[in-house]
Amino acid sequence: MRPALLPVLSALLPAVWPALLTQPVLAQQAPPAPLLRRQQVRPLPGGLDRLLVVNDNNPELIVESGILLSTFDGSAGLAGQPFAVPSAHLNTPIEGHFELFSHHVYAGKPETLDSTLWLGVVAAPSGAKPVRLRLISGSTALSQSFDPAQPAAPFLPLPAVLPHDGTSAFSGPGSRVAAELLQNRRSPLLASEWQLPAGQLTTLVALPIPVKGLDPLLNGRNLQLRLESEGPLQIATLAALGGDQPPTAATWASLLNGGLSAKEHTPTPRGQPGGIIYSRVSGVQQGSRWRGTLSDPCTSEPCRPQLSVQSAPVSWPISSLERGSLGTGQVQTAELKAFYPGTAWAAHGNYGVEYDLQIPLVNDTDHPVALDLAIESPRKSDKPQGGLSFNVETARAVMFRGTVEVSGLDGAGGRPAGRRWFHLVQRQGQQGPALGRISLDPGQRRQVRVRLIYPADATPPQVLTLLPVTPAVKQSGSVPAPRP
Repeated sequence: MRPALLPVLSALLPAVWPALLTQPVLAQQAPPAPLLRRQQVRPLPGGLDRLLVVNDNNPELIVESGILLSTFDGSAGLAGQPFAVPSAHLNTPIEGHFELFSHHVYAGKPETLDSTLWLGVVAAPSGAKPVRLRLISGSTALSQSFDPAQPAAPFLPLPAVLPHDGTSAFSGPGSRVAAELLQNRRSPLLASEWQLPAGQLTTLVALPIPVKGLDPLLNGRNLQLRLESEGPLQIATLAALGGDQPPTAATWASLLNGGLSAKEHTPTPRGQPGGIIYSRVSGVQQGSRWRGTLSDPCTSEPCRPQLSVQSAPVSWPISSLERGSLGTGQVQTAELKAFYPGTAWAAHGNYGVEYDLQIPLVNDTDHPVALDLAIESPRKSDKPQGGLSFNVETARAVMFRGTVEVSGLDGAGGRPAGRRWFHLVQRQGQQGPALGRISLDPGQRRQVRVRLIYPADATPPQVLTLLPVTPAVKQSGSVPAPRP
């Protein structure tokens, strides 16, 4: 402060200070309290199968070449030669039907604007016999691409609900891959099968994640494969920094004989109280599909599964997880058969898992009833609240981008419609909107089916909801007994 100003300020302060003290303080406006919608929240019936999934998602941001995930036996190595870093391998042979899920991001460096990261998938028989490996279905997409041969799915600002033909609407690579896999498609970038010679490494996939021409220098790739092996094999995903040309077979072999690419986000130990860091998955999970029939409890035999319209409003969690069961106590997260230290100890979020849900609805009242079907993203909670909590104002954070397939909604002339696809963009704490309506006369039944593959970049949990439409369904306060 300049010395000449000190006398002036000293003279002004006694006169100004009382006025400052009496000025009203503008209180920061608190956000409105969340809305609690009173309703039932039931555990999701059914459960996961036991199919193995090679889940490769840690690190999300790749910063160096190396092994991302390997099910090889580090001590046995390849052709009898142990690997240099045995701890970089999970020693988990795979056989029969299995899946591979891979999701990564690469950020280039300003000094190498034309750099590319290559994602490689390699495999070899785990025994002395050759193995035939077949691709049942598979899809892959970049976040951004200037190459027409490389499918991309930019994060477009799509509306909350967008009906489409099954694969024409997407926002983000995880959204596109999940939608294409729902229809059992196979990307032209992927071979239909491979012959794996014993004792040799075979490259199944070599896919680029380029950043040239992008601002910022950031790109991502999602890959999901459904596979069938005629014998036991070992498989690995590898990262290689390079240029426009894919790495050679010798480069992939050298990387497999090296160490792990750096991991990220060390998780909170399982069972530790307080806040939780889930981390990302790098391991072999058990479970790729959740099948279930959403019905009321049976009170008599023989049991005929059905859901009374009087149960609405009712919701079931989708991808509920530790500290996020929405009061049901149900954790749907797939367990891991093997995983690396310092990575997630369960497949939190169930990325890539298919949900196939049947709803056998019955109108057991004496008047017509209409219900709305919705997928929603309530505020995350673990304790029962007597319902679901939603934000009153629209949040910025996007919790779900992906396609949902529904059969059995009202169609033309009141008849049940066939399969319909809706791309959803859901924000934190968002209710609905409805995907469609189900109208039933007294005594009428309707079989409704909902399918989705939980996409990468989504944040769990979501709920599947049935809401009564005016005139409201009579509420009894308890779960109604199904009629024989």
